[in-house]
Amino acid sequence: MNHPQSSQRIVVGIDGSDAAINAAKWAVTEAVSRSIPLRLVYAIPEPHADAAVGDESLDIEYGQASVRAADAALQAMGEPVKVECDIVHGSPEGSLIDESRHAAMICVGSVGIGRIASKVLGSSVDALARKAHCPGAVIRRDGEAAQSDSGYVAVVVDDSPGNDAVLEHGFREARLRQAPILAMGVWRWGLGEIPYRQLDHRLGAWVSQYREIHVMPAAARRGAAEFLRHTQESVQLAVVGSDDADKVARMVGPAGQHLSGRAGCSVLVVRD
Repeated sequence: MNHPQSSQRIVVGIDGSDAAINAAKWAVTEAVSRSIPLRLVYAIPEPHADAAVGDESLDIEYGQASVRAADAALQAMGEPVKVECDIVHGSPEGSLIDESRHAAMICVGSVGIGRIASKVLGSSVDALARKAHCPGAVIRRDGEAAQSDSGYVAVVVDDSPGNDAVLEHGFREARLRQAPILAMGVWRWGLGEIPYRQLDHRLGAWVSQYREIHVMPAAARRGAAEFLRHTQESVQLAVVGSDDADKVARMVGPAGQHLSGRAGCSVLVVRD
């Protein structure tokens, strides 16, 4: 596998699905804002010893068609972004974790996790979120794509050493997406109360730097995943730290919608 020598790439995992193409479209804004290329990667598993002759060539052909389709969708957006395409060998999960060593951000697509697939896909999403060497985004899209492009950028706010990186990415994403911020204060506090003093202290410098962004405080005493599961606010992206990496599948949510009408949201995991 030939890695780019520079970490200045946004890498997107492509698998032939519409969800992957939607993740690549989401990543265009990231690449354009940083003036760096977008790298589309399709992973072909290593062939088994008993694999039929020609199976690998069919996999390569499908992979090439998949990255071409994704590239065409990006070119149709008309954005000034350089797109690189590559076919690599290895499992999708392992290949993307390997790619993350040389990336500024890595993105994958999801339509939510169905009940039957929860153990397989859920563990794969969790592994990528926990093991990636750079910020990793799981971009959720359902049939209501327009709705998923609106709403809050929900950001974890606490006193942990890595929270400044989470806040930096959260405010940056809010500016890129022209979205308000839902500041999830995760301190344990009185029932129903919001830790305004702690939130003001942690957010002060960021609010001063990003004055155009509206910030709404929220109490998330039971953590980000539980808060996002029950909030009635519309959230397009949750920005969390590595402490929440094992809960990403819960935040992305199930396929389809809850009875309350909420599905899940996209999630960006920021490495400490």
